[in-house]
Amino acid sequence: MTQISEPRKLSFDNTEIAFKSKTDKDLDRAYLLYKVIASNFLVKVGPPITNFALNIGLPIQGIIKSTIFKQFCGGETIEGCSEAINHLGENHVGTILDYSVEGEETEAAFDATFKETLRTVVAAKTNKYIPFSVFKPTGLGRFELFEKVNAKEVLTESEQAEYNRMYDRCDQICQACYEANVKVLIDAEHSWIQDAIDDIAREMMEKYNKEQPIVYNTYQLYRHDKLASLKADLAYANTQNFFIGAKIVRGAYMEIERQRAAEKGYPDPIQPTKEATDADYDAAIHFILDHLDRFGFMAGTHNEASSLLLANELDRRGIDHRSDRIFFAQLLGMSDNLTFNLSASYYNVAKYMPYGPIKAVMPYLFRRAQENTSVAGQTGRELGLIMKEKRRRKASR
Repeated sequence: MTQISEPRKLSFDNTEIAFKSKTDKDLDRAYLLYKVIASNFLVKVGPPITNFALNIGLPIQGIIKSTIFKQFCGGETIEGCSEAINHLGENHVGTILDYSVEGEETEAAFDATFKETLRTVVAAKTNKYIPFSVFKPTGLGRFELFEKVNAKEVLTESEQAEYNRMYDRCDQICQACYEANVKVLIDAEHSWIQDAIDDIAREMMEKYNKEQPIVYNTYQLYRHDKLASLKADLAYANTQNFFIGAKIVRGAYMEIERQRAAEKGYPDPIQPTKEATDADYDAAIHFILDHLDRFGFMAGTHNEASSLLLANELDRRGIDHRSDRIFFAQLLGMSDNLTFNLSASYYNVAKYMPYGPIKAVMPYLFRRAQENTSVAGQTGRELGLIMKEKRRRKASR
């Protein structure tokens, strides 16, 4: 990416930098959308109404495309994302193209997602603004199959063939990234299938990370066992001589995880408190930086304190802000105060950019809305920053 002409003192309260690429109309749209999210309308009423309207053919796609889709998605195709990609790139922010079609269960759908993910690798190879590819394992194979493997149940002959096809899709994506010198993120999922995903990710890292970190697994630190998993993976990588790619996040399925644990009577896998999650997340930052010679690192976070901790640690340790071993990442349409202020201070930062046909990405969009309401203060923080910038612009005119 092009170097920024002058570094700035890092402050996540600088809304002029955070929203410099947004028009007044963009801010008005974001303000109204977050007000709706804050009211819980999209969470409680939106999904059934919207799905019903889409299924019976009511002409609401235009409304969706100009509101929630425009806020959180880059386009319906890779080509349709080009304007958003360039817009971010010109502001020194990378893009992670995320084909966000969820809930498919057929081999034809898995093959289509596999081929689309390969297209994102080609896009990343040829576009300096796209530093990573990404895939979600359940986009390449049935959720129930992962469940059975995770539970160490014996697969039938047909299930084993199905598993082999899923595994081969993962392998081909990682191989394509290795050959294209493109980093690839493997998304984390629910705890009751995550061991099966971790095993695949570890095997892909051992195979393709011999020279540098190409394949990145995701560690959800709201689970009380994932800091230990991160440390165990490093110990194994040291014995087998490969690099660990680690994307650390807090997590995205807390309510579902706790509800399932209670219903099925097994120990809750989630940390007992928010403070415990924060402590493990920040401990993971220190651990990775302590062993950076063996890591590629992405901090996927909307948390200001953890972002500031990592930024300050890079300075304290004398680590180049533009080292390709370290990235920050946030979701498109959220936490622009982090993204653009980090970029203005030379740090590597990228936005996850979901894309896909509007109807197919609606489950993703409603999950985003739900996560905004479940993360304490997130929606209020977004609204406060938008209002602050609107006041600043009005006063400066």
